[in-house]
Amino acid sequence: MRKAGAFILGTGRALPSRVLTNQDLERMVDTSDEWITQRTGIKERRIVGEGESNSRLATTAARRALSRAGVSPEDLDLIIVATLTPDYLMPSVAVLVQQALGARRAGAFDLSATCSGFLYALSIADKFVREDPKRKILVIGSEVLSHKTNWEDRTTCVLFGDGAGAAVVTGSPDGERGVLSTHLHADGSLWHLLTLKGCGSLYPPCDPRIPREDYFIRMQGREVFKQAVRAMEAVAMEALETAGVAPGELDLLIPHQANIRIIEYLRERLELPPEKVFVNIHRYGNTSAASIPIALDEALEEGRLKEGDLVLMVSFGGGFTWASVLMRW
Repeated sequence: MRKAGAFILGTGRALPSRVLTNQDLERMVDTSDEWITQRTGIKERRIVGEGESNSRLATTAARRALSRAGVSPEDLDLIIVATLTPDYLMPSVAVLVQQALGARRAGAFDLSATCSGFLYALSIADKFVREDPKRKILVIGSEVLSHKTNWEDRTTCVLFGDGAGAAVVTGSPDGERGVLSTHLHADGSLWHLLTLKGCGSLYPPCDPRIPREDYFIRMQGREVFKQAVRAMEAVAMEALETAGVAPGELDLLIPHQANIRIIEYLRERLELPPEKVFVNIHRYGNTSAASIPIALDEALEEGRLKEGDLVLMVSFGGGFTWASVLMRW
């Protein structure tokens, strides 16, 4: 088996204080708690309020991860923020986090790979620390999807929430613990099935010729579901086969929290018992790039991961992009 690379020293998360429940949504659009729960598994989600932003959530999650890792911001070499909902197009969220933390030595950039963004960013961090194991890299997934959600569209407004998760990584301490492999994929031919067109250079803001709906997330749900289940199963098996590991040897699966039916499909295909799959979609909904790092931080807090455990993280998102990371904890 390949020697391990990126080792996670500490994790952290940040969630807005406002909770939006399914009952709240019943008063906003033509939907019901039963309909949402049966089709998605979501019971509530967190939504930013006044004074809360992507960069502030990212910074809070980062501070918690640094504290748990015992790493000073001045020791960071690089900050990578995975997001599709930055505060601004320029400057990046990563630069705002760098300034807020006082991480003066660190390079900083944003990465856009939708819901797969955190695993894409972790893969990049893995390459950097394999080159120099002493490097310390802050990897963040942070989203404010509520600002890109059409609250009149009952097919999408029930799905998304806001939040941030972070991890501090460095080189493997022993060559055994840490990232064993990463697998990144994309298929741009299916981009039209899940889009957020507005405010790009092709669909500039405040253009009266552009439909209002194009400034929000639009999704062809059934087709996205079909692609997601196939891709997540394939990339999960790719990671396991590359490492020569059977699904039953996994100690924990942390899938992107998009839909409970997708998670259950993947669990059944891998023949894993429920206790080996981490699920928190009922609390937060789909937080895109923040989904996996939030789940990872909660799994650690709940004692679901211990030293030596084999953990597989799998994601799928718009673009389409999909990815997996296999780690020895």
